[in-house]
This record gives sequence, C-alpha cells and structure tokens, in this order.
Amino acid sequence: MRAVSQRFLRALRGSQTAVFEAVICDTFQTGVNPTGTTIPIIGGDVVSSAAADIRSTLSLTTSGPWPRNADDLLAPYGNEVYVRRGLDYGNGTKEWVGLGYYRINKPSQEEVPGGDVEIEGTDRSAGIIDARFLTPRQFPSTWTREQLVHTLITEVYPTAIIEWDDSGAAATTLGRNIVAERDRFPVLKDLVTSVGKIGYFDHRGIFVIKTPPELNGPPAWTVDAGHEGVLIGMSREITREGIYNVVVASGEATDTTPPVTAIVADVSPTSPTRYGGPFGPVPRFYTSAFITTKPQAVAAATGLLRTSLGLPYQVDVTSIANPALEPDDVIAVKYPRAAQLFKSLRTEAHIVDSITIPLDPETAVSIQTRKQYGESLGDITDDQ
Repeated sequence: MRAVSQRFLRALRGSQTAVFEAVICDTFQTGVNPTGTTIPIIGGDVVSSAAADIRSTLSLTTSGPWPRNADDLLAPYGNEVYVRRGLDYGNGTKEWVGLGYYRINKPSQEEVPGGDVEIEGTDRSAGIIDARFLTPRQFPSTWTREQLVHTLITEVYPTAIIEWDDSGAAATTLGRNIVAERDRFPVLKDLVTSVGKIGYFDHRGIFVIKTPPELNGPPAWTVDAGHEGVLIGMSREITREGIYNVVVASGEATDTTPPVTAIVADVSPTSPTRYGGPFGPVPRFYTSAFITTKPQAVAAATGLLRTSLGLPYQVDVTSIANPALEPDDVIAVKYPRAAQLFKSLRTEAHIVDSITIPLDPETAVSIQTRKQYGESLGDITDDQ
C-alpha cells in the first residue's frame, strides 16, 4: 500500500471530503509533485491490475479545451497526465495519494464543439511496448542485468529512474549473449521474470523491479461492514481457471552454456491447490535465455508461482475508496453479519489482483481479490 498517514486511514472510515487533481506534463517527470498545467476532473477512474503488461490505465473526463494543434495540452503526441486523489481535512490541509503518470492515447468528444473531453491513457509501459527494435539486436554476455534493463528503458525514456530491490540480482552478468528480434518489451519482461521479480512503472513514474510479496504478510487494510466499516457490497466465486501449482523453469541453450532446470511447487498443507493434493498436478513451463544457473531457475519458478498462489477462491468487493491500495496488497475482508454464521468465513486475508480507483467522490472502489493461503514452496525433483 502506498504510504499515507494514520489520520488519512481514520478519515476514510468517517466523514470525509475527497479531492482530485490532474496535471498535464509536457516534459518527462518523476515523483509525486510534477509541474504542469492543472485541468479540471469531472469523472473517470484508474484501473490497475497485477497481471497486465500495462499495469495501470486511465479514463478521465475533463472540461479542458479540445486539442486543435499538435502542441495543445490534450493532444496525443507525447504529453502525460499525472493524477492524484486525496482528502481535504477542512483546515487548509490536504493529503494526496499519487495514482501515476499516463500517456494521452486518445481524446474524444461526444458533443461538438463545447462538450466534455474524455481522455484514455496508459502508464509508461505502453511506450516500451510500442518502441520495437528497428533491426535485430544482440546484447553481450558480459553485460549485467542492470545494464540491459537500463538500456531497454532509457532508449525510450532517457531520464527514467529504475529501482531494484536486490542489488545482487541487478549486478549479475547475463552469462550468455541475448538476441532480440523486434520486440523490446518481451525482453524486459523475460529478464525481470527470470530473476524471480515483477517489474512495472509505479505511481511515481519510476520503473520498480521487486520480488512478488509473500502471501503471509499482515493486512495493509481491512474491508469490513458495520460501524465505521467501509464495505458496500461483495460477490465471490471459485474457479480452476488459470490455476497452476508447480512451475518448471529452464534455461534456453542458445550457446555452449548447458541448460539448467528447477521445479518449484506449492506444498503448503493448508492450500487447496497444493501439488500432490486432490486438486491434481497443474504445471506451468517457463523457458528463458536469461537463466544460466540453478539458483536463477529456482528464483524464476518461485516468482511465477507466487503470482498464482491463493487462487481459486476470488472475491469482488466494492467499498469506500482507499486510493492508497494497489495490486499485490494483502487486505483483510470481514464478511457482512449474515455470513458470520459460518465462523470460518468471518474474516479472511485476500490479495488484491486488480483495483479500480474512481475519480469522483460518489463512486465506490472496486477490488478483485484472491484468497490468501499460508505460503510454503518447495524445490522438488522431477520424480516426486
């Protein structure tokens, strides 16, 4: 969860005044206080998903002027919108939560000439996806992973900031020559995945590379009904779709370096989808030229498996908006009173898979989750 004060969290459970801001940036910036031109917000939302290549998208309605020239504020030729939501405490003090930078992809206007303008935007990953190589590229085996990530991103965004949570992984050399045909983003995604990490542009506009969160952490926020509760509605389902409980990660031998393999499985005795249990074996196979050692294969398999653990019990929640929540957060879900007849369902820990933050004070936040189970992963042999 993004950093906010305890005062902010308490205010969400009582009377509050939500505030919103959108700033058009005509230069590349990072951080939560960019400079630019503020435009009014009539409505819209920010949708963020842990599983999407473009982690966050923006839909924003404004009364700002329709772009008539290429250098106008809302023209889709490189300008970005920085969006934030916060609370006004009523004494001249506001506390803001950044929701990210979004490239303007498409302005539209249903009523010409004076109608509102709707903006569709995507986070900075879209720029990496668009910037395909003009010719095939080869990256030398002596480069570090940090060098390659820096090259892939700064060729598109020269002043971009990149943060690793693991300096050791960043400093490791590639170990073999990497050949890329046309697409830049798959190379970046493969590299990040191969070291057991996830990577995305966060609300500060910074590309972060970090280990997927463990599933047994303390909840960052509680969604509950009743007095001072924030729960508005809830639905749930159980499905096998998209489930795997064991990952086989292998190196890809494109040179004389012999390939390596690791197999990591969900072996938690409390997990209903555990490997070796009644759910049955459901493997996922992952191969990468970036994997050259057994520890790298184990890290890649572990990272991929963590993104699936906790399924298949999913809950969709609508609640009072907490703009500090983001995908991969652990939240506590307290069921409405009627469901508390079943003690096992009274309170559950869930992982946020996707979240929709509205840009108006009336609309509730929408959260899609998967149930949290105790994490226990094992590196196993193929004959287990």
